[in-house]
Amino acid sequence: MTKNPIPNQGLNALQISLLRLFNRPMTDEQTHGLQKVLVKHYTAQLHEELERITEEKGYTQADFDKMLNQDS
Repeated sequence: MTKNPIPNQGLNALQISLLRLFNRPMTDEQTHGLQKVLVKHYTAQLHEELERITEEKGYTQADFDKMLNQDS
């Protein structure tokens, strides 16, 4: 299991501010739209991290193919 590099220390000031901002009635469509924005943001961060690690480790497509085809 991978360790989370950021320990859970509760909500920071920005997170609390965002909760207050969204503490109002929202339609399902608005909630879904907000969810899509957050997913897009975190997906971009994930892709950046994957690219950084791929470069750092020098992985190639052949390496990924080998990993996918290994018995677990």
